[in-house]
Amino acid sequence: MGNRLTQIATRTGDAGTTGLGDNTRVSKDSLRVHAMGDVDELNSHIGMLLCEDVPDGVRLVLVEIQHQLFNLGGELSIPGFELLKPEAVLALDQALATYNETLPRLQEFILPAGNRAASQAHVCRTVARRAERAVVALGDAEDLKETPRQYLNRLSDLMFVLARVLNRMNGGDDVYWKSERLAKSNDAP
Repeated sequence: MGNRLTQIATRTGDAGTTGLGDNTRVSKDSLRVHAMGDVDELNSHIGMLLCEDVPDGVRLVLVEIQHQLFNLGGELSIPGFELLKPEAVLALDQALATYNETLPRLQEFILPAGNRAASQAHVCRTVARRAERAVVALGDAEDLKETPRQYLNRLSDLMFVLARVLNRMNGGDDVYWKSERLAKSNDAP
């Protein structure tokens, strides 16, 4: 990896560029920087979720995700470099299987709501989707490995599942969407 910062206010970005891990400079508006920023924002939102009361197993999964997102950010900051391994995607698949197994099957759409922890998990889900879109756009413009895209796709699914798990803490439930169309079809003879 590149040099670690020893000074934060370097002023080297004042002209609208930033340095990558390979010592090249790019526009702060580049696709790569957008992807890095979205991954960083996602990691910060997961940090906020960790401030909530969550089950120990969920906490362990989220802490590992934070480390993997840091790896992903490092990979994005150095073109051609690989830090995020395919095993990280498999770990998300395993967590998805474990937590999804505990949930009732969805019959209706749910709203991104409920208790604070579940609502924050939904925020993480939506930011993961945005980060995924940014990584897809970067991959369309430059060579990029599949693992970052796969990881973010799977992570957004896991955050949806974890939101449902967190809504069930202390006897809660999902917040279901009230569809006028469905209500009318249920009232029809």
